[in-house]
Amino acid sequence: MRVLVVEDEEPLADAIARGLRREGMAVDVALTGDDGHEKAAVTRYDVVLLDRDLPGMSGDELCREIVASGELTRVLMLTASSSVSNRVDGLSLGADDYLAKPFAFPELVARVRALGRRATPAAPPLLTAGDVELDPAKRTVRRASGPVELTRKEFGVLEVLLSAAGSVVSSEELLERVWDENADPFTTTVRVTVMTLRKKLGEPGIIETVVGSGYRVPEPGTPRA
Repeated sequence: MRVLVVEDEEPLADAIARGLRREGMAVDVALTGDDGHEKAAVTRYDVVLLDRDLPGMSGDELCREIVASGELTRVLMLTASSSVSNRVDGLSLGADDYLAKPFAFPELVARVRALGRRATPAAPPLLTAGDVELDPAKRTVRRASGPVELTRKEFGVLEVLLSAAGSVVSSEELLERVWDENADPFTTTVRVTVMTLRKKLGEPGIIETVVGSGYRVPEPGTPRA
């Protein structure tokens, strides 16, 4: 899941980003409304955590821009005010959810995950390929021989590939969906992660390299590239 945190209190923004990254999400941070607008214009985020009181472009204005773009991006408004009128105002701008500060971090994670599910096409409860099963909700992977322990990035890559339902996923798209803006697009990060993922999944291999295009998990009956 790709998340953008737009919050002008830098310690809070960094704390939220670190916490969400520990939950396996790719997180970018913007400290002003203008910076948030620029990032949202060039990257398709699943969820934007948006403070209403921002320097430059206001959170309200940025929310309107995101909603008007027609993307599936979901907006979670953050504000210091918990009044009913403020919640109504935020939701009337097109925000999908509203959370007053201070908030419990587990609640924030639960709300972000719920919005993330709404930002992408519905996926089956289990993603499968042969005898490999990935449970997005429980964050677990199993093969016939038993559980497979994966890092957050390995899990993210496998989830994206299985969700693609046999389509080829480029290294650039994997980098965008699983990592964040700090990832160097010229590194071998994706290739190395796919290599270790293949090793952990074992034989027979399910991840196919499509030379010059990327990777895929072929559906049954698909000719090998």
